[in-house]
Amino acid sequence: MSRSNRQRTFSAIDDHALEPVPPGDRRGWLAISWSTVGIGTTLIQLYIGAMICFVAGVRIGLVAGIFVAALGSLIGWGTGHMAYRTGLTSTLMARRYGFGVQGSLITSSIFGFMLIGFIAVENALLYRGFLFYFGIEDSIGARIIGYGSLTAAWIVLTTWGFALVTRVSSLMLIAFVLVLLYMLGVILQDSSVTFAAAIGFGTQVSPATLLALGATTPWAKFVFCVNILAGSAGALALIDADLGRYARTSRDIGIAAVLGNLSLDVVMVVLGAIVMFAGMPLLVDYYVSVEAMAPAEAARVATENPDRIAAAFIIFGGSLGAILMFAAQSKAQVLNTYSSSLSMANLMDALLGWRPGRFVFVVAVNALSILFLYGDILEWFNTFLVVLGILTTCFAAIMLADYFVVRPRLSHPHAHSEAFNLAGIVALVAGFVAAHYLLVRWNPIEFLSAIVVSAATYPVLRLYVLRPPVSA
Repeated sequence: MSRSNRQRTFSAIDDHALEPVPPGDRRGWLAISWSTVGIGTTLIQLYIGAMICFVAGVRIGLVAGIFVAALGSLIGWGTGHMAYRTGLTSTLMARRYGFGVQGSLITSSIFGFMLIGFIAVENALLYRGFLFYFGIEDSIGARIIGYGSLTAAWIVLTTWGFALVTRVSSLMLIAFVLVLLYMLGVILQDSSVTFAAAIGFGTQVSPATLLALGATTPWAKFVFCVNILAGSAGALALIDADLGRYARTSRDIGIAAVLGNLSLDVVMVVLGAIVMFAGMPLLVDYYVSVEAMAPAEAARVATENPDRIAAAFIIFGGSLGAILMFAAQSKAQVLNTYSSSLSMANLMDALLGWRPGRFVFVVAVNALSILFLYGDILEWFNTFLVVLGILTTCFAAIMLADYFVVRPRLSHPHAHSEAFNLAGIVALVAGFVAAHYLLVRWNPIEFLSAIVVSAATYPVLRLYVLRPPVSA
């Protein structure tokens, strides 16, 4: 390979991980939307959609989804606009806006940890679906083959940067939509449930379950749905920035952010509700006749286990269902690997000044995701999802406040070499503590409190209390 070819290959793999994206590599809204939509259209999101609708009913679940999608779109457009203007990833933007060079270690470590956990969760869902499809028992050998194959696939499909990620997302998203439409037709044809009933049902869980969830009134049900859906709003906003750095215009990333949030919080909610409600009689019949469960136990298993939605598509669609399962998860896995590798690249550069190339971090994040699969680590991670969602929302709000409010009002220009932006760090702590502990009694929608408190606190601190030094 010639020197020029080696340079092009390295550039494609590194994918401007630690530098602005040049104008010649910018894309339109369609190329970016394949990824923003693709990361939200997964089996786990179908399960979440079904779960919140079973608790609150379709109408309340849909209203909550629209609410979260609207706020998420605004935040995602804002961070995406920043990325479009700077050409930088979300964690590199944190160096300039809100946190400082070493301060960005906070955003990189938390955002990276969250995405690596998502990789592990989705891998586990895929693995259990494959066990069910092939009818094999869980074993050390099966885990080595299954998880090893999945890990190798994500590494290969993410190595070559944005161009390959976009291509994978577009192909898998098309496959997902086509097979999902087929599956919906099969379910509605074979089920005794009508389409009207499937899109208009109310609460399906017992009063005892509603009491345990704190969702006994319409408002409480709405809050429950919003808090579940909002857990990924902050993470999606940061991913919008990672993708928005490739946008040709602010409008391009704005459209992509809206489409991504609508697919995540509206489309998947409705489709998940239809699939599980209409398919429930078929699922219960399968578990009773094939696995010899009691009807009540079969209904509980079908509704309470996320991996059962993968089994549902295999039961209804056989090989096509298995294709859907892989298509749905693979595009999300590639995107999670992509953004987490960018986050780790910033982490190692800010912490150690180490720049081995993005490929090293693609391998590293997948290796770390395997560690999540052992012991109780994955369950422990799941308990932190609400906390991680609040933190990533605070990150986005602080960066937006710095870019749109603080910078235009600073009395002197300054470079971007500040080590720690204490105003951003204090605002982050204030936003999280207020949302998760202090204000939850008056405003139980935690991510909304996080946005308001962190975005309001940061400008005051930065402009009047913890001003940047003139030489920073």
